[in-house]
Amino acid sequence: MARKAVQVIDDLKTIKLLADPLRREIIREITNKPQTQSQLARKLELSPSSTMHHLKKLREAGLIKIGRSEVGAYGIVEKFYEPTANLFIEDYKKTSSKVQKYLIHTHVERLRGMLAVLQLLAEKKGKLIQISAEEIRGMAQEIADLLPEIAEKYEEEQVNENREILIIKIYSEALKSLISEGAWKDFFPKVL
Repeated sequence: MARKAVQVIDDLKTIKLLADPLRREIIREITNKPQTQSQLARKLELSPSSTMHHLKKLREAGLIKIGRSEVGAYGIVEKFYEPTANLFIEDYKKTSSKVQKYLIHTHVERLRGMLAVLQLLAEKKGKLIQISAEEIRGMAQEIADLLPEIAEKYEEEQVNENREILIIKIYSEALKSLISEGAWKDFFPKVL
């Protein structure tokens, strides 16, 4: 059964829950392939009790569900966990400044990746992207602000599309918006 393509998270408690890198990794793992608690524990090198704790929190928040159950070895019922959406996007503007400081690092790193590709294009024209750390952070904050609005377009879709493709699609739309409007529209023509 197809799941939601994207879910925008605007609840601060759930955003804080997703701020944990281990929980994000659990979601990423089960997005690719539904897995049991013991499979996840082995793959992520966690204790079974720690894995169960994180799965319980994610399930209580409605971010994951039991996709199916099977009787395994020794008659033990194995539950296979899967996410309720392929991708979760936090509404950056609805978080506290403390959580924003944590979340912005992901956006900065993704932006650096996008700028690296743009640098390759700029080099073909003999140009160089010159941008400061403060400018990258500001641009990343603008992207973070745009993502929920862009992601909402995909919320009602039931898609089995690859999670990474969704991330690229949504981030590229945010970058396109920065390039064509707003405070950064004058920056990009100089390098592209």
